[in-house]
Amino acid sequence: MSVKQSVVSTFQVFKSFMPVMIGLLLFINLLNACFRDYYTDIFSGNPVLDPLIGTIAGSISFGIPVTSYIVGGELLEDGVSLLAVTAFIMAWTTVGLAMLPLEATFFGKRFAIIRNTINFFFAIIIAILTIYTLKVL
Repeated sequence: MSVKQSVVSTFQVFKSFMPVMIGLLLFINLLNACFRDYYTDIFSGNPVLDPLIGTIAGSISFGIPVTSYIVGGELLEDGVSLLAVTAFIMAWTTVGLAMLPLEATFFGKRFAIIRNTINFFFAIIIAILTIYTLKVL
């Protein structure tokens, strides 16, 4: 395959997934705006429930690591536990329920579901291990 064919092929793939990507990004921004004010209300301070709630909220919200640190800092300032914030940030950056359709299209449904499921559970485990390591729990 020549360079010209590669460029044309890449452009065709890019052109085909761009409408889906734009739609998903708009959807993610809408979800983040809707949930932003309620994050501090949904965390109970319970060391068993907070990592689960943080992982669910992070999975739904989905974002890039740079913004997750800012949101995590705001949550900590609002009194949300470090355990919940750690689970939230892990899920925010690794689990992408909103991006699942796009990921399934390009990598296959089975791969996308398995990857997101593994990352969901590891977000909880890593949050607990992180807090345990810091001896904050």
